[in-house]
Amino acid sequence: MTTIEDIKTQRANNLIAIAQQFTLQGEVRDIQAFGNGNINDTFLVSVDGTAGQRFVLQRINTQVFRQPELIMQNMCIFTEHVLEKLQQNPLNRRWEVPRVLFTKNAQDHWIDADGAFWRAMSFIADSQSFDRMGDRTQAGEVGYALGMFHNLISDLPPEKLADTLVGFHITPLYLEQYNQVLATTAVAKTPEVNYCLQFVSDRQTFVDILEDAKATGKLPLRLMHGDPKINNVMFDTDSGLAISVIDLDTVKPGLVHYDIGDCLRSACNLSGEETEDWQNVAFDTDICEGILQGYLSVAKEFLTENDYTYIYDAIRLIAFELGLRFFTDYLAGNVYFKVKHPEHNLARALVQFALTKSIETQESTIRAIIQDVK
Repeated sequence: MTTIEDIKTQRANNLIAIAQQFTLQGEVRDIQAFGNGNINDTFLVSVDGTAGQRFVLQRINTQVFRQPELIMQNMCIFTEHVLEKLQQNPLNRRWEVPRVLFTKNAQDHWIDADGAFWRAMSFIADSQSFDRMGDRTQAGEVGYALGMFHNLISDLPPEKLADTLVGFHITPLYLEQYNQVLATTAVAKTPEVNYCLQFVSDRQTFVDILEDAKATGKLPLRLMHGDPKINNVMFDTDSGLAISVIDLDTVKPGLVHYDIGDCLRSACNLSGEETEDWQNVAFDTDICEGILQGYLSVAKEFLTENDYTYIYDAIRLIAFELGLRFFTDYLAGNVYFKVKHPEHNLARALVQFALTKSIETQESTIRAIIQDVK
């Protein structure tokens, strides 16, 4: 009879065997679950050896990333470009780029016996990340990190990278998906659901604003990170300075405004994305100012006047977009985002909608900040 402990042992042995594929020297000593991502399964691997080597092992969610080979292709092109650029023009502070680790067969990924797609990346030592923003100084560092990320790839032609998530951050497409789900799903009309239904209905007219600006040439196609949340910014544990932007799966052609909006959306909500007190969620304009100051200290080299014009719209839109995505996934039966309970995505949607409303009520203040920090 197979016991739960037998199953756990088998899984651990399978993980070790997979990790060993990326271990060119030494033996795998330990594997622990790592991080709190909503999409991929991530582990921290420790390897025997005098250097105490560690690396990050991930199983890519191929339900989300249908062509994971393109992710790895993008990552290799991106990291090679940035590392070469940093070598030619070193910064006067620490900056790390996650490196792709190759298998013993010189491949950038490994397919296990079950067909799962695995990859490994270097571990950024002496660093930490945060789920919530700290003070104004840290806000400036988050902004600097995103600005440096954009600056380092501003001369990498967008067409060199594949679009690994077609439609990602294209808000009109998310609205179409929402309407399709709504038309084919029986919805229990709780007060929270009714609130979300009305919230979306009231805001459908502005979902095209960034895509229209791109289509008319007001905003240029560039490379973007795709998920620049605060917990994807790594900080030096001693200095407290930002040293890296990680989670590169969604690096692809797009608008830098998606990144600016997403960064501010995640960082300026001091209650956090998982708070249960959604009615008191607010957008912190002081943190917003700190982030934009840090960002523009680096990014002003390549931004245009039109870029500044659409920053407020990006902040509002991306908060609304994520709320729309969470709510759609809730209605569809929680098929995209990992959840801890059946109402989890509904709770997440309520947080983002409350944040959107807070952004809207402070529009004049936010626009004034953007003008002041230019």
